Amino acid sequence: MDINILVGGAAGQGMDTVMNLIGKTLARDGFKLIYSKDYMSRVRGGHNFSQLRISAKTPWSAAAGTDILVALNEETYTLHQDRLSSPGRVIYDPDQFSLPENETRGVPVALKELAVEAGGKVMSNTVAVGALLLLLGLKTEPVEKLLGEMFAGKEKVITGNIAALKAGYDAASSFCRSCFTMPDRGEGEKLFIDGNQVLGMSALASGCRFLSAYPMTPSTGIMNYLAAKSTDYPLVVEQAEDEIAAINMALGASYAGARALTVTSGGGFSLMVEGLSLAGMIETPLVIIVGMRPGPATGLPTRTEQGDLDFVLHAGHGEFPRAILSATSHEDAFYRINKAFELADRFQTPVVFLSDQNFADTHRTVDPFDFSRLDFNRYLLQEGNLESPYMRYRITDDGVSPRALPGQFAGETVLVDSDEHDQLGNIVEGAEERLNMADKRMRKAAGLAAEMDEPDHYGDPHPEMLLLGWGSTYGVLRETVDALSGAGLKAALLHFSDIYPLPRKRLLSLLSETRISFCVENNATGQLAGLIRRETGHQIDRRINKYDGRPFTAAEIIKEVENHAGS
Repeated sequence: MDINILVGGAAGQGMDTVMNLIGKTLARDGFKLIYSKDYMSRVRGGHNFSQLRISAKTPWSAAAGTDILVALNEETYTLHQDRLSSPGRVIYDPDQFSLPENETRGVPVALKELAVEAGGKVMSNTVAVGALLLLLGLKTEPVEKLLGEMFAGKEKVITGNIAALKAGYDAASSFCRSCFTMPDRGEGEKLFIDGNQVLGMSALASGCRFLSAYPMTPSTGIMNYLAAKSTDYPLVVEQAEDEIAAINMALGASYAGARALTVTSGGGFSLMVEGLSLAGMIETPLVIIVGMRPGPATGLPTRTEQGDLDFVLHAGHGEFPRAILSATSHEDAFYRINKAFELADRFQTPVVFLSDQNFADTHRTVDPFDFSRLDFNRYLLQEGNLESPYMRYRITDDGVSPRALPGQFAGETVLVDSDEHDQLGNIVEGAEERLNMADKRMRKAAGLAAEMDEPDHYGDPHPEMLLLGWGSTYGVLRETVDALSGAGLKAALLHFSDIYPLPRKRLLSLLSETRISFCVENNATGQLAGLIRRETGHQIDRRINKYDGRPFTAAEIIKEVENHAGS
């Protein structure tokens, strides 16, 4: 049986602290978790909430309902009371607000008063953690150890927080002890990690040695992660003055020989598109992570959406090859971003990696990653293969010219130019030279297409009902297929991690035998469905779209599927 916890309040009340303490403690104790956030774009005020789902197996998505509601203010109870299960509990501060007379699930805990007694009202959230532990039937000692690690060297802070923790635990004990039966613990060590940390860890392990970026939600966490590692590893992290500078710095670093990365969101990528075209023309490797959020303009800066696929597919003036990959599960994304770096270096082209807020800010417990599966190939010209004079843009059958770094070979010049150029890199304007060079660049597209992984097929091998998706919808679509299959339907999921060039073999095979197909996307226009139609001529039967800034729930998708399954 799963247990679902929701903690809500105003920005600044410490929901993240509650969830991180509980989440890390449970993960260390062998429980399987997913932790997601819904927060507003303000430092103080508004309504934010976080959800934690505890299960015997690592959950794929957050649940629609909740069993324990931690209401740090009255608004949280008002907004989420309908989600609370019948045997559920509400932890709240009776000095701040009262529950309705007919509400029998309340667990009143004087959060603020107990925090002040322990050392300061800022510890109110730690008091709430103590009450949560009591309801879950867990001990305080593991959290005490974690507090000691978090505030190492600050004995007064540690002592105060432990006192607050125990006070919350004791205060809840008169209302309910071990109210819930916890799921089974698992075996083996697990990571408890969010999507941005996964991408940052993989980038570093993949040989990334330069990151330039301008902070922009939801990709800023990648920059923060790598900046924290830059004192321990040979890595330069530069906060640029804007996204134009960020992409050009990264291009310069790549030209000089460093594996380079820039991260942004849709608004920042808008400023990068001239640099993207420059990368295409000078054939310099570059990986760009675009963390999507609802637009246009500033839109909903802390919410999620999949609205930028068409944008990154067509961004930049002129025609040049590119690859587009996406973040699906935490497990897949770790190896997928490594593939992005390998493709960029091998084909000397920009690779765009699409993430979104739902993926970036969601923590899951996952098995430790296998670093031995990561590749690191530079694809640089070796001295034994050097032909003099060195031609940076030598015409080849596959379109990939021999790449040398400035100064790599004595007496040879590495000449690049943003104007159209000849094989040496000199500016040209002749029609024949233009055609030869444009054809050379575009021949890379066939090589990229050959490297695209087929979409993941989950569920019935010969489905009557096929769901299609990409990116962070993977988890909720898996759970949807499980529910449909459990109801006796022949359902399956086809989910894309490599999006462009579009892999089509498995897609066309399954579509040819499926009675009805659904494309599920967090956007208004069905951008993957549109790409499939443009590339294959196949029209997806139904589109299920959500674009209110929130991720899908399995119940929403199931309802839409059932409404149209008979049509």
